[in-house]
Amino acid sequence: MRFLVDLHTHTVASTHAYSTLGEYIAYAHETGLQMFATTDHGPSLTDAPHKWHFENLKVVPRVVEDVAILRGVEANITAAGGLDLEDRILDRLDIVLAGFHENVTPTDKVTHTELVLSVIKSGKVDILVHPGSPNYPIDTGAVLECAKEHNVAIELNASSGVHSRLGSHANCVEIARLARKIGNVIALGSDSHIAYYLGQFDEAIKVLEEAELGYSHVLNTSPARVLDFLEARGHAQIRELRDLFLPISY
Repeated sequence: MRFLVDLHTHTVASTHAYSTLGEYIAYAHETGLQMFATTDHGPSLTDAPHKWHFENLKVVPRVVEDVAILRGVEANITAAGGLDLEDRILDRLDIVLAGFHENVTPTDKVTHTELVLSVIKSGKVDILVHPGSPNYPIDTGAVLECAKEHNVAIELNASSGVHSRLGSHANCVEIARLARKIGNVIALGSDSHIAYYLGQFDEAIKVLEEAELGYSHVLNTSPARVLDFLEARGHAQIRELRDLFLPISY
């Protein structure tokens, strides 16, 4: 199976990343990737872009070089159980990812779980990212059941255990097995910090295969499936992309 969409990427706007948006577009075009989401870190991280970066994503074209671009953010879960970007900005984005980062000091499984459940129930998050991180253990059963109830996708992160969050693999397999049982929607993210890792899902595919989780659970099989999911979550229809991937009949 070829996955045609990458839902988690970082540009030089997050200065620990190394490629521009234009370089991502060029690489996607070269490799045949049909859609990706640009999801730089929310502003509470030290080197993250200012909130104006996310307000101004409206200037990014919907399609360049036959590549569709989703305007998004990887927001940071806060110690208060919210996100680090205000609602008026989140509401204008195509896609909102959220996860734990260094802005929150790790404490214990109960506290981490309460924070994750809070952001899932808020209705503001489309995809919960790298939930298998050993730095922030969670009650996976409670989180996946809540995510299923609120139609929030669970990410299998292809950088976890490779470039960051070492020791994640076993946790991710456990999450994938439980997701198969519960019926969660799965999102793959390269979590690329350089364009050449865009669409590289090898680690996530290993997790899928080890957990015997079929691709029918995975959003990334087509842009149309991603658009269906985002619209079901209440995002406005992106007409330019619908016309491109699933024309509307009148």
